[in-house]
Amino acid sequence: MSATVRKNFVFRKEVAEHLEELAKDNGKSMTALVEELIEDRYRSKRVAKRVEAFEKFSGSANGLFKEKSIQSIKADMDV
Repeated sequence: MSATVRKNFVFRKEVAEHLEELAKDNGKSMTALVEELIEDRYRSKRVAKRVEAFEKFSGSANGLFKEKSIQSIKADMDV
């Protein structure tokens, strides 16, 4: 699904020239290049959120077996 978002972005002249040069070097339109950069940055953000959630989850599991070792839990299972 494609959506068109119309916004006016105002870049410094130097930044606009850099964007144009990068687009030409990559054989893409400036729009395609900006889309790619946004998606790359967004993917990084999603990964960071997932890592943060995983760290919270794994951190909360640390105290579950304080009183028993894994070996003692396995021994209890065998009984």
